[in-house]
Amino acid sequence: MYADPNWQTPVTAALDSAHIRYQILWQSRATQSIEETAKQRGIDPSQMLKTMVLRDMGGRYAVACVPGDQQVSPPKVRQRLGWRRMTLASAQQVQSTTGYARGTVAPLGLSPDLALVFDEQIWDYETVTISSGDPHAGLWVSVKDLLALCQPLRAEICRNRANQMKE
Repeated sequence: MYADPNWQTPVTAALDSAHIRYQILWQSRATQSIEETAKQRGIDPSQMLKTMVLRDMGGRYAVACVPGDQQVSPPKVRQRLGWRRMTLASAQQVQSTTGYARGTVAPLGLSPDLALVFDEQIWDYETVTISSGDPHAGLWVSVKDLLALCQPLRAEICRNRANQMKE
């Protein structure tokens, strides 16, 4: 899709500087849902890392990552962090806090002041896809490498544990 050999985002720059290998999954158009994105990338939604930005009542922000076929439980994230009530951040808050548009947030290239929490299930995967920061591309990455680079907090933060991640 992109012919520019210099194509790069803050996410790919972070991976490149850490010498972490990744594979780009191009999309023909921007999408509006995990299911639509997975379909364009030719993968199952559970293979994607859904990255959500949450805000507590005190104005603090956290980034929560769950399998793509799961939903984040703000009360569980709040409990893990010991914060007050949390809600999903607005599109404007996501942009101003992360530098990414909603739907393109990745757990890389973020301010070190942001709390980062990954759901327990992610440790069961060998690889996942994350956003590249560009609405037209995702990235396959090794979970082991991603965890080493992100060093997230670990907790059960999914609303529904019925679906388990697959390898």
